[in-house]
Amino acid sequence: MPMRFVRYMAAWTVPAVLFAMQGYASDAVGGHTWDTTDYLRWSMIQWYTLAALAPGVFGLASRFPFESSRRLRYLPLYAAGSAVFAVFAVVIGALLGHLFEPGDPSLANQLAQFISKYAITDVFVYWILLVGWHAVRFYRDKHRRTLQSAQLQAQLAQSRLQVLRMQLQPHFLFNTLHAISTLIRDEPGVAEDMLLRLSELLRAYLDEERQEISLAAELELLDLYLGIQRVRFKDRLDTRVDAAVSALDGAVPGLILQPLVENAIHHGIGRHAGSDTVEVFAHRDADNLYLEVRNRNGTLDVSPDEAFTRGIGLSNTRLRLKELYGAAATVYIDALAPRGVACRLRLPYRAMAPAAQDRGLAA
Repeated sequence: MPMRFVRYMAAWTVPAVLFAMQGYASDAVGGHTWDTTDYLRWSMIQWYTLAALAPGVFGLASRFPFESSRRLRYLPLYAAGSAVFAVFAVVIGALLGHLFEPGDPSLANQLAQFISKYAITDVFVYWILLVGWHAVRFYRDKHRRTLQSAQLQAQLAQSRLQVLRMQLQPHFLFNTLHAISTLIRDEPGVAEDMLLRLSELLRAYLDEERQEISLAAELELLDLYLGIQRVRFKDRLDTRVDAAVSALDGAVPGLILQPLVENAIHHGIGRHAGSDTVEVFAHRDADNLYLEVRNRNGTLDVSPDEAFTRGIGLSNTRLRLKELYGAAATVYIDALAPRGVACRLRLPYRAMAPAAQDRGLAA
């Protein structure tokens, strides 16, 4: 027997038992009772008859759903349905009573009994079934719309993140290719080395489709980029990466550090004479992961707020963090003494699953 049918009949058995108990208690107050099995048999005949007729009510409700634009239109139909439901319930119940009640009572007697005792209850049950079906339908529709809305919002957020990532690729690619073009005549070996590093970096990046990767994988990507810049600037550029071991499994947006390092190089050694040091730090506590990118030869010539409105790197970073983490992530920039600029990020710490880390840059 299918479990769904068992649950359905169990649901109808509950009111059958309750009404049997009520009938027994009512007669007990009057001073005369029948055998307890009689009350249970009478109640089950009534309620199991309603159970057999209930699918018809549900079919009527699904065929003519109660909607805001048709509230009054179907009301006469529902009212007629209640009369038909009650008539069928009374007739079927009386017929069953005539067949199964001890003493072989007449059909007319059973009809009189069911009309007097159960007709009003049958109409009431009909409306409960009708309203209940619509309530369940409205709840399911609301839940489905809520789920669809959440899915659409997630898809929209993913689309926005993908657009932000695509903004970074041509920006970085243009800058690197420009640097290679300036070296290709005078130092073809250096230009070739940069081109090979660029090819490896782009291959690794384009094969990575996830929005988040582990910090360890992100630092591998960053090392490829820093290798290109060290070739470009030679002994003028020194780099340092200091990441706590406990932070390496933390999830970060893919390619989140590269535009910040690119900014540090562009606004440091790219604009000022002499050498520069670019440093990247990472550590964590129980709840957050902290990333910091510094240069030692840059200056912050505008206010921190204005710095986020210029160029792609900082504004893109802030937008990506907002899309992924909302208010749980922050990014800000400030000047160092005596020279230098630091960009600091805070994002929620979440360890990447081992399987996701293992993929890393395997492609």
